[in-house]
Amino acid sequence: MSSPMPASIDATVELLKGGDYIADRSLATVLYLALKLGRPLFCEGEAGVGKTEIAKVLSDTLKRPLIRLQCYEGLDVASAVYEWNYARQMIEIRLAEAQGVHDRSELSADIFDEKFLIRRPLLEALQPHVGGAPILLIDELDRTDEPFEAYLLEVLSDFQVTIPELGTIKAAERPIVIITSNRTREIHDALKRRCFYHWVDYPDLKRELEILKVKAPGASERLSRQVVGFVQELRKLDLFKAPGVAETIDWSTALSELDVLDLDPRTINDTLGVLLKYQDDIQRLQGSEAAEILRKVKSDIAAQPLG
Repeated sequence: MSSPMPASIDATVELLKGGDYIADRSLATVLYLALKLGRPLFCEGEAGVGKTEIAKVLSDTLKRPLIRLQCYEGLDVASAVYEWNYARQMIEIRLAEAQGVHDRSELSADIFDEKFLIRRPLLEALQPHVGGAPILLIDELDRTDEPFEAYLLEVLSDFQVTIPELGTIKAAERPIVIITSNRTREIHDALKRRCFYHWVDYPDLKRELEILKVKAPGASERLSRQVVGFVQELRKLDLFKAPGVAETIDWSTALSELDVLDLDPRTINDTLGVLLKYQDDIQRLQGSEAAEILRKVKSDIAAQPLG
């Protein structure tokens, strides 16, 4: 059975925290409004900052099914909305012909029936669910082509899809829609107007430490402070891809597995592949630059100790 919707912004913060998601108040506010008013939430931000995780946590804490549409270039209606089960339709036609049915209108009525319909994520999200309206995650929309983005306008404004052979199928209860984008291209204003918008930014030092405490509890407080300080300094550099929160968690977990208690230049050089994903960035950081950043981080910690 599904859980009730949060009744306030503070309750939304607690709801997310219940799923180990440490949100700032601005995200909790726009999410609360989206849930309250039944509007899709459009989240943009760099990769690895926790956009997709919002939908997963909502599914877990609200006890609703999660339906995920992973977007990619060339995504079409057959993969995202519905398609007909052509193999079963052909078998049905052969059986009808064998029984002497040759009326084309009768055959069409028989084969274009819902039992031959294969529901893809968007259509499935409009169906009634025992656990309540599902969470529909449309992930990385910026990877799709503009024609598919235009197709979404009907879905997001009226929560319905039109199937020529069956007519219009409308949701009895609106799904909770979370859309994410890494902003590799701009999404059209027409789609954004149908949503509430939030830019999911990198967390500040304090919140990232809170995230590590929840997501990487094996790391000591000292190591976590050094890891977060180091990552925060990296994000100030002109890297090909700055590390996201996901990389911070991975790095902290990896260092804990190696029984590292205190960061040093050699350990950083040996584990940069966990934190950075491009060789040019790794080559730039290895050696003296990483050591200099670490010195600065430890100096900052000494000037502003924990506690």
